[in-house]
Amino acid sequence: MTTRGTDQAGSGFDPAVAHPARVYNVWLGGKDHYAPDREAAQRVAECRPQVVAGARANRQFLGRVVRYLAGNRGISQFLDIGTGLPAPDNTHQVAQSLNPAARIVYADNDPLVMTHARALLTSTADGACDYLDADLHGPAAILTGAARALDFARPAAVLLLAVLHFLPAADDPAGVVATLAAGLAPGSFLAISHLTSDFAPADVASGVTAYNEAVPGGITARTHAQVTALLGGLSLIPPGVVPVSEWRADPGQVRQPADLYAALAGIPRHHGVTATCRAPAARRPEGTVHA
Repeated sequence: MTTRGTDQAGSGFDPAVAHPARVYNVWLGGKDHYAPDREAAQRVAECRPQVVAGARANRQFLGRVVRYLAGNRGISQFLDIGTGLPAPDNTHQVAQSLNPAARIVYADNDPLVMTHARALLTSTADGACDYLDADLHGPAAILTGAARALDFARPAAVLLLAVLHFLPAADDPAGVVATLAAGLAPGSFLAISHLTSDFAPADVASGVTAYNEAVPGGITARTHAQVTALLGGLSLIPPGVVPVSEWRADPGQVRQPADLYAALAGIPRHHGVTATCRAPAARRPEGTVHA
């Protein structure tokens, strides 16, 4: 699926060309990557060293938001779009640790990701894991495919973590979000995290340029206002759109510097509902968030 890259990043497997999922795996300290992926990851890190901490902070956000949804909101169905390569504390592991009957669909378009997912992302006996080869440009098709395992007449959660920044404005990322939200039942949720240059404009711009030169498809950093706008009229769950390390941080957790915003939104009971939580203004100094 076009998730951690666009169609140009390719649905075919080519170890000679850097791929978004494998570059991200480098920053997470994984092992599933090749020389071009490592070179691209290094070039970006030379421009903005915080990218490594940011990738790991995003992974921590995944755990927190799934625990919150499964433990506090009773969500037992998850659609994880832009899965990426398996890493510790995958969505189904976190959700099923709280509810063994939780059902998860992983969607991605990278054949390497799908091969690893089918081999390693296995469900509990009471729950379910399904795997969907799909393209984020076709959100309606994603919902149709995911309905093999999920019941969208009941509340569910869609995860769009570190994926919407792979869609330029011309691909209408807000429209993608709106289509996905429209297919969910009331009481459902949609979580996002997204690259921003708000905290270090020059360094992040250099990092984006390095990434886009090395990885087909490219990425787009967005401001706080632009990230918030992607959620349209959905109701933001407090604390709103905030730096990823600040979203319901665990007590005592060391907050990593990260050029990412994170948010969780609820599906409103009626169309046209405006956000119920206005996030604070973007913070400008460096982006390091102290505990």
